[in-house]
Amino acid sequence: MSTTTTAGAQAPAAGRRVTPTGRLILPADADRADWLTARRSGIGSSDVPALLGLVEKKPPLAVYYDKTGHDIDDAGEAAYWGTVNEANVAHRWAMQSRSVIRRVGLVAHQDHPHWMTTLDRRVTECPLAEDERVPCALEVKTRSAFKSAQWHAGAPDDVTAQVLWQIIVNGYEHMHYAVLIGGNDYHQGVIRADQYTDVMADITSAVDRFWFEHIQAEVPPEPTGDGEALAKMFRRLHPTRTGSVDVDMHADALDALLAYNRHQREEAAAKKAKAAAKARMIAALGTHQEARLGGERAYSLEPTNAAPKVDLEQLAERWPDAYEACVQPNPTERIDISKAFKGGI
Repeated sequence: MSTTTTAGAQAPAAGRRVTPTGRLILPADADRADWLTARRSGIGSSDVPALLGLVEKKPPLAVYYDKTGHDIDDAGEAAYWGTVNEANVAHRWAMQSRSVIRRVGLVAHQDHPHWMTTLDRRVTECPLAEDERVPCALEVKTRSAFKSAQWHAGAPDDVTAQVLWQIIVNGYEHMHYAVLIGGNDYHQGVIRADQYTDVMADITSAVDRFWFEHIQAEVPPEPTGDGEALAKMFRRLHPTRTGSVDVDMHADALDALLAYNRHQREEAAAKKAKAAAKARMIAALGTHQEARLGGERAYSLEPTNAAPKVDLEQLAERWPDAYEACVQPNPTERIDISKAFKGGI
């Protein structure tokens, strides 16, 4: 086998079949704005873990708003560095596997146009097959060192679901993955379709149900998942707010108000109890740093590297240019419950 990456091959034309069951919608070098628009016409592989509840920070409701044309993209630094390092990780896999890979682009299933995926790399010579021309592809990931434990037994569930969707869309028997963890810890593996037959059927059903019952029907799913992620999403959807809405007949809003009141009381009580317990633990240490139980360390009092405290008022007064350059607004919001409803309804 020869080893190569992405250069040297002419990009296939849109509409052409580029995988066993996938047709090219946009080439890999398409304008990002065009790609963002085109991917809204279907469910992509990065959407699937969210629909299955495998990604706390991206609830199904976020997928709905994304597909219906709302700007909620807030990928951040992790996504940026993932894109920057993708080519290097792919090249490492190609070198180690002595294989040939090519960039592809946005692909849709030939019989189900709303089944879509952006393949990181198509493998033209599979390192596992006796017949090197067996079609497959490569999924590239970069992950924080804090996530390393998730990869000890292979790809974690969210990545497995993503790769399985790519297998479904493209008609592959297997796909490879390569991951760079913490910037210097490389791993690779393979996911085979015949080991996940039932899971793939469930994924397909979940995608079709979401597409037709929510996206096509324009019915948003229930707001489930990480509450902070949802609040951040709504902040981007509605950066300004005015007026009032009557929720007398909105059962979910009333239930949420009761739940919020209850959890707020429980949280306040828990914080007080936690602070009291902490004080008793410190008191028990006396002049010592560590407490032992049964001969083993139970707890200790350790210094923390807290962020330095900044006097913003003094900074603004004495060095206004520095304040202007370094201090950025960070708008947020809080729920302000009327006194009449704080004790319940």
